[in-house]
Amino acid sequence: MRQKRLEATVHGRVQGVSFRYYTRLEAQRLHLMGWAANHQDGTVRVVAEGPEAALQEFMTYLHQGPAMAHVARVDVTWSEATGEFPQFSVRWI
Repeated sequence: MRQKRLEATVHGRVQGVSFRYYTRLEAQRLHLMGWAANHQDGTVRVVAEGPEAALQEFMTYLHQGPAMAHVARVDVTWSEATGEFPQFSVRWI
């Protein structure tokens, strides 16, 4: 099964609402590898790798986020997976 890479920037009220925590849980549920991190501009940056079907489901989650979040927009780019991640983690940038 071919692996893909999704890189997303999530805009809206996505910091201070446990967005990264729940994103990690969703990625783990879908067996995805990668990371999520807050950026200084108020967005959350997400990089995930795995099967395309799982990434599509994950992208649906990113457009909703956890209950306290309000997602205004998600910018997404797709590429081939690199296999560089051993798990899905929360990063602090």
